Amino acid sequence: MAVSLDSAISSLMTNKRRVGALKSLGVTTLGEALTYYPFRVTDPVPVTPIARMRIGIKAAFPATVRQLRVMPMNARRGFRVEALVDDADVQGEASAMPASARLVFFSHNKGYADWMGSRLKAGSVIVAAGEPSEFNGQLQFTHPDVVVVSDPEGHAAEVDSLESALAKVSRPQPVYHASSRISSDHIHESILGFLRLLASQEASQGGSPEGVSDPAAASEVGSVSANSVSANGVQPQPAIDSVSIDPACLEQTIVDVLPESVRERNHLLHRAEAFAAIHNPDSVQRFHEGIRTLRFEEAFVSQVSLLKARAASGEIEAFACPSPNGDVASAKQRFIYSLPFDLTGGQRKVIDDITTDMSKSSPMQRLLQGEVGSGKTVVAVAAMLQAVDAGHQAVLVAPTQVLAEQHYEGISRMLDGMEGDVVPVLLLTGGMKLARRRRVLAKAASGEPCIVVATHAAFSKTFQAPNLALAVIDEQHRFGVEQRETLRRKSEKAPHLLVMTATPIPRTAAMTWFGDLDISWLTELPGGRKPIRTVVVPEADGPMMARMFVHIRRRVDAGERAYIVCPRIEENPDDDDVPAVVAGGAVAGGAAPGRGEASKTGSGRTANRSRGEETGLFIEDPFDDAGEDGEAKPPLHSVEEISRRLAGLPQFKGIAIATLTGRDDDETKKQVMDWFSNGETPVLVATTVIEVGVDVPQASCIVVFDADRFGLSQLHQLRGRVGRGGTNSWAFLISRAEPDSIAAQRLEVIRTSTDGADIAQADLELRGAGDVLGDAQSGGRSSLKLLRVVKDADMIAQAREQARELLDADPDLAGATQLAGAVIDFTRGNERFITST
Repeated sequence: MAVSLDSAISSLMTNKRRVGALKSLGVTTLGEALTYYPFRVTDPVPVTPIARMRIGIKAAFPATVRQLRVMPMNARRGFRVEALVDDADVQGEASAMPASARLVFFSHNKGYADWMGSRLKAGSVIVAAGEPSEFNGQLQFTHPDVVVVSDPEGHAAEVDSLESALAKVSRPQPVYHASSRISSDHIHESILGFLRLLASQEASQGGSPEGVSDPAAASEVGSVSANSVSANGVQPQPAIDSVSIDPACLEQTIVDVLPESVRERNHLLHRAEAFAAIHNPDSVQRFHEGIRTLRFEEAFVSQVSLLKARAASGEIEAFACPSPNGDVASAKQRFIYSLPFDLTGGQRKVIDDITTDMSKSSPMQRLLQGEVGSGKTVVAVAAMLQAVDAGHQAVLVAPTQVLAEQHYEGISRMLDGMEGDVVPVLLLTGGMKLARRRRVLAKAASGEPCIVVATHAAFSKTFQAPNLALAVIDEQHRFGVEQRETLRRKSEKAPHLLVMTATPIPRTAAMTWFGDLDISWLTELPGGRKPIRTVVVPEADGPMMARMFVHIRRRVDAGERAYIVCPRIEENPDDDDVPAVVAGGAVAGGAAPGRGEASKTGSGRTANRSRGEETGLFIEDPFDDAGEDGEAKPPLHSVEEISRRLAGLPQFKGIAIATLTGRDDDETKKQVMDWFSNGETPVLVATTVIEVGVDVPQASCIVVFDADRFGLSQLHQLRGRVGRGGTNSWAFLISRAEPDSIAAQRLEVIRTSTDGADIAQADLELRGAGDVLGDAQSGGRSSLKLLRVVKDADMIAQAREQARELLDADPDLAGATQLAGAVIDFTRGNERFITST
C-alpha cells in the first residue's frame, strides 16, 4: 500500500487505542502527525559509567540486569518493579571501576508492572537514562528511560546494537504536548514510526534498504501484544531505532513546498530534512534549524496567500463613488459640517484615504483599527454617505442586535442634525416584526440609495441590495470570510470593504493577520474625553475593596453608572469549562422601578459564541488549573456569586443590581440595557458580553474581577466602556496575583498605558509559554503552528518581500506547483486569517 502524508493513521496502526488517543489531539493523518510539533527539546544526556555518576545530574549508561523483583506495595495499592544492574560486562574501554545501581518503577497497573518486568529479565543487556538519586546508600534511578539491547531468552531486541541504544537515549529528545490518554514518549514513538514508514517505502521502491533498519517492522507501527498495558493506559510499543531514519529517502515522499531558490537564499533545510531534524534531532542546534525552516515556510506561504488575495481583489469591478469634497450640498459634507466637534487629525487622514479608495472602480479593502472611543463610527458614516452621494447603497453589519440598534440610533441622531435632504437609515435584525422587516427588505431590494444597519440578517437570502457600493464590518473578528463573500454576491458589483475593530492589534501582528488590507490607525481621542484612571486592587485587601465600593456608591448617587464584570456565569466551580445559563437579566437588591421584576430565566438557548468570547480568559489551556508556582488556581468569580454578594453589602443598600450574560436572549439584553442606561438599575453585573459596542455615556466606573486571568487587550476593551460621557472615570482591576508574578506585571502594563497597540504587543510578549514555539498562532483549522507574530516580525517582513518578488516574476506560481498547492490549502484552512479573497 502506498503511503503519503494524506494517509490515515487508522489504516497504518494496529493499536486502535493509540489511534484514538492521537485523534483526540487532532492527529488523524501522517501529515497532521508530522506537523504536531514538539514544544521543546531536551539537552543531550552524556554517557557516563555508573561509578562516575553524580547525584542529580542526568546520565545514560549500558548495564546488565542481575536481579529483578516485582512486588506489591503494602502501604498502598500498586506494584513496585526493582531491577539491580551493573556495568561490569558492558563498559568496553572505559577505565572506571564496575559499579551497580537500582532501577525502580511504580504503578497501580499490574499490566504495566508485568510488561516492565518482562523487559528487565535477569541477564538482559539494557541502556538506561535518567537522573540518579540515592536511597539506602545506593544509587537509584526512578522511572528511567530503558532500551533493551539483548534478551537472555533470545527474544527480539528493541534495537540492533548497543551503540544504537546509547545514541537513542543520549541524543536530544523532543517533548510534545501530551494528554492523560497518551504520553509525550508515545507520541514521539508514533511519529518516528510514521517517518520510518515513509522512508522505508522509498527505500523498498528504490531497492536500497539504507533508509530503515527493518522496513517490515516499519509497516507494523503500533503492533504489540494486546495484554501489555502502560502506566497511562496506552499499550506500550517496542522502541523504534530512531537513528536509522535517512532524510534522503524521506525527500522522495515529502516534497518541498518552498522553491529551491528561496530555500537556498535563506539557508533552510529541505522540508523532509526539517521534519527529521525536529522529530529525530541529533543535536539541539539541528532541532532549531528544523523549527526555523518550517517557521519560515509558514511565513512565506501565508504572505504569498495574502499577496495573491490582494492582487485578485484588484481584478474585480466595484461601483466607483467619486469624491463629493467640492460639493457643499453633498450629504457627506453636510454631515461633517453638522458635527458638534472638530474631527481629529487621524479622522481627517482616514476619511481622505477612504475617499480616494472609493473613487476607484476596484474595491477598497481597508482595516480601520481604532482606540475605544476614537471616533471610528464617524469615519464609517462619512464613507457610507459618500456611497449615498454617488447614488448607491451602504450597509453596516454589527455582530449583535444590541450593537446594531445602538449604531442605528446613533447614526440616525447624527444625520438628524444635518440640513437639507434626509438620508434614509434602515435597521434590519432577526428579531424584527415581520411587517417591518418586509418593508426594510423591499426598500433595500429596490436599489434606492440608503444606509442599512444590520445584524447577521444581512447575510440571509432574503436580503438583497443590488446597488450596494460599501460594506462596513464592525468588529471583524466576529465574522468569517464566507459571510463577507455573501454580501459581495448581493450586489451587481463587488462592494468596497471597510473593516473596523477596536480590539487592539500589535502593528507587527497586523502585517501577518491582515496583510491583504490597507491598514489605518486612529490613536487620538476626540476632545472632551478624559483619561480613565486605572487602579489595581488586591482582592485580599479588605479595606481597599471597601473603599472602592463606597466610591462606586457615591458615583451612583451622583447619577452615574457602574459595570461589574466577572469571567463566569454560574457559581458552580466544577463548570468552568462550559459556562451555564444564569437567570437572564435578574435584578438583585430590588426590582426595577415601575417595571416589576425582570425575567427570572433566560431563553435557555446556547449563544453562538465560543468559550473564549464568553469568559474572555487569558489562560490558553482551559484545562490547566495550575498557577505559575504549580499550585491550584482559585475558582473564578461568577455573575451569580458577585451579584448576590453585592446585594448584601451595606454600600449597595437600596440600589437595584441587574445581571447580563451572553446566554440571555436579545429581548432580555435590550431590556436590561435600557434599565441600566436610564438609571433604573445603575449597577450592572455582567460577563464580557459588554466588551464590544455597549455605549452608556453615564457609565463612569467598571470593576473587573479576576483581572489577572484576562488578556490585556480585553481589559483595555472593557476599560473603554466607561468615560464616554466626558465625566471622570475609573477602572478597578481586582487581582489575586502575587506581587512579583507575571500576572502582576501584565496588570501594571494596563495600569500605566492607554495605547491599545502597545498593550496588545506587551500582552503577546508577556504571555510566552517559555518554550521554543512561544506565541504560536494556532487555531482549530489554522495552518499556522509555529509562526510567532511578535518575535518573528522580521522574518515575516523578509518573507513578504521575497514573496512579492516571486509573484512579480511568476504571478500564477506556474513554476512552483507545490507552493501553489500549499497556498490553496492555507487559504481553505484559514478563513479567519484571510480577511478577504
